[in-house]
Amino acid sequence: MRVVINGEKKETTKYFLYDILKEFKIGGEVHIVNGFQVKEDLKIKENDALIIIEKGKIPDRDKLELMISARHTPNVFEKLKCARVGIAGLGGLGSNLAIALARTGVGNLVLVDYDVVEPSNLNRQSYFINHLGRPKTEALKEQISQINPYLNVEIQNCKVTQKNAAELFGGCQIVCEAFDVSQEKAMLVNTLLSEEKKIIIVAASGMAGYTSANDIKTQKKMSRLYVCGDLENEAKQGNGLMAPRVQVCAGHQANMVLRLLLGIEQP
Repeated sequence: MRVVINGEKKETTKYFLYDILKEFKIGGEVHIVNGFQVKEDLKIKENDALIIIEKGKIPDRDKLELMISARHTPNVFEKLKCARVGIAGLGGLGSNLAIALARTGVGNLVLVDYDVVEPSNLNRQSYFINHLGRPKTEALKEQISQINPYLNVEIQNCKVTQKNAAELFGGCQIVCEAFDVSQEKAMLVNTLLSEEKKIIIVAASGMAGYTSANDIKTQKKMSRLYVCGDLENEAKQGNGLMAPRVQVCAGHQANMVLRLLLGIEQP
């Protein structure tokens, strides 16, 4: 019987996990079978993929990428690795969205923002004290390199406008709109829908305050436009942006991106 252990194909006459590991003298406390971590011995089938990880030990570089993606659903990793996704705006939505997509394994990210990290960002955005004063693009790229160093992260430290939007995000399959200002949201969506014929946009509207997170939904508005949020609660005096609902909305965007990259068009 053929199985794949840490990326290597092996032939075995054994049919149970522990027997197979003993046969090949493989040690490790974490056992992942076809994307699911198991805690007990179990029967292994032909072509099952086994990832075995030793806790506290840093694996060789050629094994690390495989282990980072070990908990993915089988056959998802390959599809995501070649994908190219853009994010316009790296505030509460964009920074959390970028981290989620990096952990998911999207191979090519285009991150665009012109701002720097300042103290009021820390209540909801994915930055730290040591990032204060630094461009958001650089701070976020640095974080992603510590999560998954195998991704290609392109950064543009500039303001997205009607004139440069198509050029900045050309070649992306999906672009995530993550602006704060409604006029900028409309500009990006209208520009890309009119100037790019293939790009799909995943936008956001309504995630401020602390009303029920269950009101945040993903909706398909047009063939190439999805909107995440409750469509009502915008940021304004007395209704600020707070981490829980912002992160829920960013999660909706990230999940819709994942579904689209896997060929699933329904929210």
